[in-house]
Amino acid sequence: MTQGIRLGAKQRWSLLVVIALLIGSCSQAETPQAASLSQPAAAPQIVEKAAPTPEELTAGLPKLNGKATVEIMVGSKPITIEVDGEHAPITAGNFVDLAQKGVYDGTIFHRVVRSPDPFVVQGGDPQSIDPNVPTSQLGTGGYIDPDTGVERMIPLEIQPQGADQPLYGQTFPEANITDEPVLGHRRGAVAMARSGPNTASAQFYITLADVAFLDGNYAVLGYVTSGMDIVDKIQLGDVITSVTVKSGAENLVQPTETTDETTDETADETAE
Repeated sequence: MTQGIRLGAKQRWSLLVVIALLIGSCSQAETPQAASLSQPAAAPQIVEKAAPTPEELTAGLPKLNGKATVEIMVGSKPITIEVDGEHAPITAGNFVDLAQKGVYDGTIFHRVVRSPDPFVVQGGDPQSIDPNVPTSQLGTGGYIDPDTGVERMIPLEIQPQGADQPLYGQTFPEANITDEPVLGHRRGAVAMARSGPNTASAQFYITLADVAFLDGNYAVLGYVTSGMDIVDKIQLGDVITSVTVKSGAENLVQPTETTDETTDETADETAE
């Protein structure tokens, strides 16, 4: 499914975006076993599956403990982004990790929306490196882990104002949260494109204007701090020459490092 955000008439943006991207998949009903002829059929038991915990949703993913500065080169022109791992540690960690791996180098901006009003530029689909990939297919790709052959997907992660930690796996409307997010969709916000709550992978977008109706539905990971004039001029097909972590790389923690730290802490506690 294409990852991104949909734009209709100005007054219908919010409704169209939420409907277009948050349509859940239908599940097949189970066929009950035949009832015994000698005994009345027992009433079926409905067992509700517990929602995954934040720990389960974030397991095995890189994490940014703090902030980092990332530079996106569009051709020879730089765009500087402050990536916020304090309020979006998994989303920011994923972005910084992919930047370090060179995943974004050579990808293009495959979606640019400025009409009827400035909206977003979207890029980072790893498929767009290959010129043989049809244009109609761009916007559907993600980062495939070369070790596992599986696409890495990260959970939706948005921290409400006043909360100690982010909300995972749910939009604010789904969780009945009416507070604003710490990281809102103001002009210059950098956020992850997705087709479902926990399906963001590599594609990102940059907002060209304040688009608050996206708040609580998409995960912002940081903001453009310089080069917004470059963003305003991005055209469809413009190449992302490189994405480089300029500072804060030491704040990136890989899942193996997290596991090692936890093991060490457990060992220390046991020794005591």
